[in-house]
Amino acid sequence: MQYKMKLTPEEEGVLNGSQGEVMAKVMKTLVLYGDAFGAERFVPVVGKGHLVTSFGLSVLQPVFDIMDELIGAGLKVEESFTADPRPIDYANVKCNLIEKLIFNKMMYGAQDPYEAQLQKLGLKGEDAFTCASYLDEVGNVPKKGDVLSWAESSAVVFANSVLGARCNRNSGIIELFGSILGKVPEFDLLTDEGRKAKWIIDVQTTEKPEAQILGSAIGMKVMEDVPYIKGLDKWIGTELNESTKGYLKDMGAATASNGAVGLYHIENLTPEAVELGDALIREDAKTYVIDDAELARVKNGYPNIWKDPNAKPERVFIGCPHLTFTQLGEWADRFEAELKKQGKTKVALNVVMTAAPAVLAHFKKDNSAAYAKLLSYGIKLTSICPLMYMNNPLCGKKAVVTNSNKLRTYTTARYFTDAEITTIAVKGEI
Repeated sequence: MQYKMKLTPEEEGVLNGSQGEVMAKVMKTLVLYGDAFGAERFVPVVGKGHLVTSFGLSVLQPVFDIMDELIGAGLKVEESFTADPRPIDYANVKCNLIEKLIFNKMMYGAQDPYEAQLQKLGLKGEDAFTCASYLDEVGNVPKKGDVLSWAESSAVVFANSVLGARCNRNSGIIELFGSILGKVPEFDLLTDEGRKAKWIIDVQTTEKPEAQILGSAIGMKVMEDVPYIKGLDKWIGTELNESTKGYLKDMGAATASNGAVGLYHIENLTPEAVELGDALIREDAKTYVIDDAELARVKNGYPNIWKDPNAKPERVFIGCPHLTFTQLGEWADRFEAELKKQGKTKVALNVVMTAAPAVLAHFKKDNSAAYAKLLSYGIKLTSICPLMYMNNPLCGKKAVVTNSNKLRTYTTARYFTDAEITTIAVKGEI
């Protein structure tokens, strides 16, 4: 078979079996992937991998078979990798017996053996499960210019945009193959031309935009194109501090889930925009103005798909993507103020906040007062993936509210702003 990609003699050898039949399959898959997207060559992967398939979903038997084949051939990710969150945590996210039966028998019954496979393939550790792998506590922070092999959309857009790394929006397993081979096909967001903006986003709001709604508006407008955002630095500053990174994490996740954005630039803030400025904007770029009315239009357009549109909310999920150390503290302050305002000591609903295991451990140790406050308010802290939890058809029927546009997009959960969610959680109703 004739391939379009130009391979080095060493790569040709791998393709022809110099490193074994299974590695040849890995190479062939990536060559076909590169051919499909017009790549001319491979480029080396720099840094640790991240795997999007972190859940032992029974229907993923072909994935388990691939894992066994890789393990049997002695292949693994040499630099180690992190993975998306686990799907369940019965201690902190309560389920009834029927829900547990569905989770254990019909959905995630293969979780334990699958995690054993991940360990053999080079998983960073037992607690390396989070969608926010790029946080300092997790230990998988790419550097500017690093070429990655990731698939998790919210992690890809953060790494590209905020950290200046280079990664395409790969699919699951493809990203594992790239990490095992140590190379990925060079196309799109790995190239200078592919990182140029096709859209100028002109932010003209009269107050700081809600990150989730702003990201949603951008994603739905530009889809997979690269946007260059102007006017936002007025509201979030020109320094990539922890608070700003948290804002961009949430905004980027919404652009990636409500659209398919893999990279955005923010004038005077993100690394490439600071370095190159308007040179990142293509000459034929279109302009999209976002003002208060546009954000209101976008938010008002979100559908309510609850079976009973007027149902009383049962559960609140906060943290999709996983919360940062700083955000956990901000939520403790937010709930403290709202409880005092309403004259209460505990939240009225089942409130679940999610963060990486390492972030929760850091928060418990270094902000113990805020950690204790959240628990005293009746709030549960966990490291699960809310989306994977909501995929249980019985859980999906519940009246769940969230501040996450990603969770709203992929499940039946209803979106509300941070302020609205806090009031609902304490009051017990919308």
